[in-house]
Amino acid sequence: VQLQASGGGLVQAGGSLRLSCAASGNIGTIDRMAWYRQAPGKERELVAAITSGGATNYADSVKGRFTISGDNAKNTVSLQMEKLKSDDTAVYYCYLGASKSVWRSEYWGSGTLVTVSS
Repeated sequence: VQLQASGGGLVQAGGSLRLSCAASGNIGTIDRMAWYRQAPGKERELVAAITSGGATNYADSVKGRFTISGDNAKNTVSLQMEKLKSDDTAVYYCYLGASKSVWRSEYWGSGTLVTVSS
């Protein structure tokens, strides 16, 4: 299974970016997709997640600014980021949790860098 993320880049504070992640391979049944981020010197943190049923949750710091969406049929997850702040600068990783029979696996993308200039 491979997760390929795209959409990162340099943006000015207040601007927008859209991250996308596509999964390929023998994935199984997806139950959760998410975006995490890791800023320099900090631990990786959850940004937003979406379940196969469409339930979402967000980090408090991004509520009202970021929107996660997923397409289980296409095995894709996206993150629309608005009103970006310098604190949003980080490497963003997509995540996918899925099951095959009784086995559950977790997969990570390689990360895409988002830099917000003030």
